[in-house]
Amino acid sequence: MSTKLFVGSLPWSVNDDKLKEAFEEHGNVVSAKVVTDRTTGRSRGFGFVEMGSADDAQKAIKALNDSELGGRNIVVNEAKSRD
Repeated sequence: MSTKLFVGSLPWSVNDDKLKEAFEEHGNVVSAKVVTDRTTGRSRGFGFVEMGSADDAQKAIKALNDSELGGRNIVVNEAKSRD
């Protein structure tokens, strides 16, 4: 079963492909999406990555949380569902 991760503090320069690339070395990436502003199309500074398994997700969290991506330290944790 796949696990969705929240990725915060993204630099404006990171797009979906760069986000996916950053996570691929830590496991199977099902999808990667940077959230953009509806009006301007500009990144809102966060996104979501869906990893192929819970193990891959935990590896990615350990490796990438508080690591540098594009000159900024990013925040990576398991996404919480909207209730």
